[in-house]
Amino acid sequence: MYGGTILLVDDETEITNLLEIYLKNEGYRLLKASDGAEALELLNENEVDLIILDVMMPRMDGIEACMKIREEKHMPIIMLSAKSQEIDKITGLSIGADDYVIKPFSPLEMLARVKSQLRRYRQLNGHSAKNENEILIEDLLINLGTHKVYVEGSEVRLTPREFAILQVLARNRGQVLSMEQIYEAVWDEPFFESNNTVMVHIRKIREKIEKDPSRPQMIKTVWGIGYTIE
Repeated sequence: MYGGTILLVDDETEITNLLEIYLKNEGYRLLKASDGAEALELLNENEVDLIILDVMMPRMDGIEACMKIREEKHMPIIMLSAKSQEIDKITGLSIGADDYVIKPFSPLEMLARVKSQLRRYRQLNGHSAKNENEILIEDLLINLGTHKVYVEGSEVRLTPREFAILQVLARNRGQVLSMEQIYEAVWDEPFFESNNTVMVHIRKIREKIEKDPSRPQMIKTVWGIGYTIE
């Protein structure tokens, strides 16, 4: 599974090792640097979706690194600091950081902030050239090129038929498609009125992408007509 690449910049090994476990378990690819200068080198060599950047580091601190990164790049930056003074938070946010987390912190809280920042960034940039093969609908990311689906950054494994149905609904977002339309688009053969194949597949898709499949928020049923993604 793959939810994106995160650059973690901190000279405290204990923190980087802890976050590495949690982030990798959620499907993120992780790059690590111990100071701002090393982080800039990694950014020149890799596509990065989000940066977690400590303030206090040797050689080049997080403030200087953040300013240099913002000269060219626009991915989310979450600043880390042991300083809890309001002025430090204001400084971090004013130079281009998107969020500010005070040490010590909960790894689960950091995961929630990472997902929130990535979701917001992808919503704002979903139609850029980089993401032209992707469809983003709230927490759902559909990669048309790789045929992979992510929910809140974690990969969800769909069968080819399930992916095809989800793709048809997503490409026709806002429209209600009948079971006949979905079946003929995916199976490329005539639909028979007694055929409940689409219904069965929709149920399986919901079990994989919905938080509560019994009360779907993504794929809605329009009774007597069909299904839609609003």
